[in-house]
Amino acid sequence: MGTALEIKVEGMGCQKCVSTVETALKRVDPGARVEVDLAGKRVRVAEATAPQDRFEAAIEDAGYDVVK
Repeated sequence: MGTALEIKVEGMGCQKCVSTVETALKRVDPGARVEVDLAGKRVRVAEATAPQDRFEAAIEDAGYDVVK
């Protein structure tokens, strides 16, 4: 059983952004459940087995900003 994470993200503006972020996070942890809230500018990751910093790095590598 994994952890639930919530990460604030800036720079997402469309459904393609949502898809890009989802794909990046699934590469980090294929078993995690990823939910991207475009309007709320946040990402929820449920059942995560990887540490939060790996998810944050994947978001930044995809071209978006993680808000701390």
